[in-house]
Amino acid sequence: MNLRKRHRGASAEVHTSAMNDIMFFLLLFFLIASTVTNPNVIKLMLPKSSSGKAVSKKTIVVSITRDLKYYVDRKEVPVTGLSNALASYKKLATELTIVLYVDKTVAIQDVVQVMDVAQKLNIKLVLATEPK
Repeated sequence: MNLRKRHRGASAEVHTSAMNDIMFFLLLFFLIASTVTNPNVIKLMLPKSSSGKAVSKKTIVVSITRDLKYYVDRKEVPVTGLSNALASYKKLATELTIVLYVDKTVAIQDVVQVMDVAQKLNIKLVLATEPK
């Protein structure tokens, strides 16, 4: 009778600490990436610019499409109602910035109309461009 303990092979252990670190960094990356994307933008071909500018946090997105449709925060607004739509946002917050997205084929006169409305309402305006 053999009373000695038999040694079974090496124990199989899986160390998951490295995998936990990788999963944490992936989760963190996707959380940060999801906050950077802006779903309130209408797809346009923007003009290119070599300089960028920081934008304040209280912004209104105004878009002008190729076929001259005006959008204020993804809601279509006629040109005549643009002043009233922006004035309603002005009542909600005192310091606003308009981010103006304009298709590069739109005439400059249509851009100047929006700039005039912003000037009358004393709202800062930033023209959105694409980096080169």
